[in-house]
Amino acid sequence: MTTALASFRRCAGPVLFFLGGLLSLRVHAASLTELWSARVKSVVAIEYYTETESDRRPTIAYGTVIDRQGTIVLPPSAVDARVPPKQLEQFKVYLPGNPAGFAGTYLGQDVFTGLHYVRAEAKLADQLVPVTAWAVAGSPPAAMADEVWGIGLRNKEEDFEPYILVSHVAIVQALPQRTAIAQQEVAGPGLPVFNRAGAFVGLAASSFGQTYLEFSRMERSGTPIMLVDLEESSAFTLAAEVLPYLDRIPKNVYGRPLAWLGAYGLEPMDRDVANFLRLSSQSGAVVSEVLEDSPAEKAGMKDHDIIIAIDGKALPRFRPDRVVTDYVEREIERRRPGQVMALTVLRGPERVELKARLGEEPKLIREAERKYFDRLGFTVREFVYGDAVARRIKTSEGSGVVVSFVKPNGPTAIAGVGPEDWIKEIDGVPIKAFPEAVMKLSSIEADPSRNEFVLLVSHGSDTSILRIKLK
Repeated sequence: MTTALASFRRCAGPVLFFLGGLLSLRVHAASLTELWSARVKSVVAIEYYTETESDRRPTIAYGTVIDRQGTIVLPPSAVDARVPPKQLEQFKVYLPGNPAGFAGTYLGQDVFTGLHYVRAEAKLADQLVPVTAWAVAGSPPAAMADEVWGIGLRNKEEDFEPYILVSHVAIVQALPQRTAIAQQEVAGPGLPVFNRAGAFVGLAASSFGQTYLEFSRMERSGTPIMLVDLEESSAFTLAAEVLPYLDRIPKNVYGRPLAWLGAYGLEPMDRDVANFLRLSSQSGAVVSEVLEDSPAEKAGMKDHDIIIAIDGKALPRFRPDRVVTDYVEREIERRRPGQVMALTVLRGPERVELKARLGEEPKLIREAERKYFDRLGFTVREFVYGDAVARRIKTSEGSGVVVSFVKPNGPTAIAGVGPEDWIKEIDGVPIKAFPEAVMKLSSIEADPSRNEFVLLVSHGSDTSILRIKLK
């Protein structure tokens, strides 16, 4: 058995105490025990499966209850943004310490907060307490040196047994949401954080990937082992940034309607440029490209414009500078299609006032229709607006289909077809849209006499004719 000589790993158990909070915890242990037993009813574990062409894999995430209907929010990282919602299956909700799972339904993601929403089956709702029950009006926000505590959950093999984490706030920053960073881990990602009085003060962010160094006698080389903690987080978004938006429950699994400006590739304004322009007290976002037929283009925005104000309000100064791009994107995402967004931009030495009427985001890649052909060994999806942007072509030139999955050692893989390849022709016939590709490939798949077929494929700047042998 490995014996650790020195370790900065967490000390895990049903109840977990950190040295930094041990003394203060003893002082008010009785009251904290009472607070703990009530607030643990606001947290759950969520298990779901991702069904792909090649496997079915489980994922575990932690969630916080937000209403009496059993609605639960999960952190942004809980669901892979690249996975189509149709591939997410069999959601189960687990109470802390209870091995029995209850059915859940995935409701979608709110693009503004990034939170994913799940609804527990009705019979479980009575056993849950919404975190809003612990939101105390007038309670001061978490500030530097405040003692805070939260809840962590063990893994499924340990029945998601809950434990407590205690820490102190080290710093509060705008990232761009007001976010507190504690001295050590304070809750599982997506779980609530409380102050000494038990008031809800924030929601733990996705783990920052805290690292721990361990030295072991078993390692002859003396090489330290680096451990990464993904199950706990030291950062939490302040309650004032969370509570006003918890009711943004998606109307569909894609989170639509989605507001769209079409200012692509935002970058923070260079600090030397800001000083030269006498804008050292604020931030700016440089527009790399204005997308074709977008609200930004229709409003008169140009490539390399620098956004310095929204609705007449100068962009705040952020540290680090790159946070400004998230700020601008969130300002778009919190609005609805059809709303007018006033933008002040710098174009050379000139300030230009623009009014952009936000549109509906074009179909996203995760929304694209797709079809798997087992015998051929690949999945194709429809060509969407984002594909035209990625390939730097006009949307009117978008046709054919895109490969989204290639079965290892399958016919198409052997022929050299790869994910994200753009199929323009099948057997010499140009493909205009997804239905045509499905019809053509389905015919090939269903014909046992077919020995091969031919694809015209574009990959980056290269175009190839590939012969796929089926026998």
